[in-house]
Amino acid sequence: MSLPAHMRFVDLPRFGAPDVMTIATGPLPVAGEGQILVRTQAIGVNRPDVAQRQGTYPPPQDASPILGLEISGEVAALGPGVSGYAIGDKVCGLTNGGAYAEYCLIPVGQALPFPKGYDAVKAAALPENYFTVWANMFQMAGLTEGEKVLVHGGSSGIGTTAIQLARAFGAEVYATAGSAEKCDACVRLGAKRAINYKTEDFAEVIKAETEHGVDMILDMIGASYFEKNLASLAKDGCLSIIAFLGGAVAEKVNLAPIMVKRLTVTGSTLRPRTPEEKRAIRDDLLSQVWPLLDEGKLAPIIHKTFAFEDVTEAHRLMETSSHIGKIMLRM
Repeated sequence: MSLPAHMRFVDLPRFGAPDVMTIATGPLPVAGEGQILVRTQAIGVNRPDVAQRQGTYPPPQDASPILGLEISGEVAALGPGVSGYAIGDKVCGLTNGGAYAEYCLIPVGQALPFPKGYDAVKAAALPENYFTVWANMFQMAGLTEGEKVLVHGGSSGIGTTAIQLARAFGAEVYATAGSAEKCDACVRLGAKRAINYKTEDFAEVIKAETEHGVDMILDMIGASYFEKNLASLAKDGCLSIIAFLGGAVAEKVNLAPIMVKRLTVTGSTLRPRTPEEKRAIRDDLLSQVWPLLDEGKLAPIIHKTFAFEDVTEAHRLMETSSHIGKIMLRM
């Protein structure tokens, strides 16, 4: 496969609204030690992309400054030390930036094969959400069969993934969402009860629906939900915080429930994790989750797919929060 010298990519000349992004041309990245160069076929759009565009989420120093954290496509070149892949293989993966481009590098420990029957768009909708949910809900919080979990933002890409994964591994799921349509979607995916946070108090609903509370909460809201989250947890429960859409600073919060109920409060971001940590997540996904995708027991929920050139419109849609599931770009 002959490679071009240059590629198109989404340039971010300055921070700001979606229309600051432009399509530009630049040099092709070169696969280094342990890297795969992928000819991009589809790209997932995620909230960290929006935050980076706005200037509130700078990439790590060793990451590509180009937007984008997940892609799918064909292997175009292999860096030194890479085994197990061949030119032309179809892969999806978690990138360290650079996904909004015709070619992108993936560390070999963050690459995964397409599940059976998947096209490029479905495959590209997997990595960011599945890495995030698996790491936080299962590896860190230790969700197990028979436990109860509350998923905030249940209709988001993360939320739809978390509901399905929790149900697949035998948990009882509750979810919050902001409309009747979104709540219905959460129930269809396996939530026992979906709570419209605009018309209901989720802490009161959890108290009424469960005998002692939930064992785990996956939270992307942060400060504005913190006290109600503590109230909603059962003894020895775990609050896992993965984003701060409702603020990062909680004031005048009663911390006593943490001690009285022996609660654990944890959180993480995916991007700064080491290559070894990301490989460990990938290995778990490959052995425990990919077979479920192959069998059709799990699947990404895709709201809308845009052409690569319409990246501005994709970001505008993301900012409305009106979507259910993933927003994708097709190259």
